[in-house]
Amino acid sequence: MRSRRLRILVDLLFYSGTKGGMESYARSVYSHMNADDLEFVGLASTELWRTGAEWFPGELIDSGIAGDDRRAWAWGELTAVGRTASRTGADLIHAPANVGPWRAPVPVVLTVHDLLPFRHPSFVPGPYAPVLRTLIRGAARNARRVLTISESSKADIVRYLGKNPDLVDVAPLAGHARPGLPNVPREPSLLLALGNRMPHKNFETLIRAVAAIPAEIRPRLIITGSHGDDPLAPLVRELGVESFVELRGWLTDDEVESLYASATAMVLPTLFEGFGLPVIEAMARGCPVLCSDIPVLREVGGDAALYVNPHSASALADQISSVLADPLRLAALSSAGRSRAAKFSWTRTAAQTASAFRRALDAPSREA
Repeated sequence: MRSRRLRILVDLLFYSGTKGGMESYARSVYSHMNADDLEFVGLASTELWRTGAEWFPGELIDSGIAGDDRRAWAWGELTAVGRTASRTGADLIHAPANVGPWRAPVPVVLTVHDLLPFRHPSFVPGPYAPVLRTLIRGAARNARRVLTISESSKADIVRYLGKNPDLVDVAPLAGHARPGLPNVPREPSLLLALGNRMPHKNFETLIRAVAAIPAEIRPRLIITGSHGDDPLAPLVRELGVESFVELRGWLTDDEVESLYASATAMVLPTLFEGFGLPVIEAMARGCPVLCSDIPVLREVGGDAALYVNPHSASALADQISSVLADPLRLAALSSAGRSRAAKFSWTRTAAQTASAFRRALDAPSREA
């Protein structure tokens, strides 16, 4: 039996406040962490150090590295994380954002959310796909265990990184409705889409689908998550749907909750995901889900979502028009979604994460 608590250094160099899903993952896992045999130290980016992290169950250390500075972040993964582990007496490092140290004085558990740079390198902007492949490959090779968020992502990790499947743990994500929200009536014809502007999010197809719906029955569409000048704006103007499509930037949690509460349905037209968190987030709030017919979203949504070919604007337009005209179907999706979301739990995700830490520490190092 261990005589002391095990110290976990959590690598939070990536955290800039603008990285969406990976940051939501870290906040949700660590705010639900309840492991008496573990203690945590967070190596914080300068952004996280300035804002603080009430969700983190331990002390934070200022790395002096900005999460928005990709070069500094990458260099910090290769140098600062291992040094900090030694300095703080850590027993293990958790790198929760796809990349991590290539060498470290203690075992590493690496969370790989998805392998977009391997599966669809053309969806990664600029020259970053080969850089990310190199960083992920090196981090995975060094990791004692790899955590991931879906069986689909596990299959990719085994295929593209050659990791022994026995060393890959799946801890699915979860969704939750915040308590105390006002009872906002849903608009009769409002679609909500959430996500960054990476090409695989496929919002262009969604906008074309909305434009293809006759104006007299065309729904309003709100797409959140842009930064600066929205690259979708020219298409909205070209199609003449400015009065129907609203492009919003980065929203507060309260603003997102208000949109979930008022939307008729959430639409996720993505071409690739590691999990598809908006599916469960919407279902937890009783918001009907229409999403791409890809394996990972079937894994997450089960029978509680409507699925459509994400490559066809016309098919998406037909499905949107059909479901919005059917209140009984919307009500059934809302009910089924709540039941489906209840099967996923952040408390369970956090417990599975802690279990992966213990396995990494208990097992001898093995060939990946």
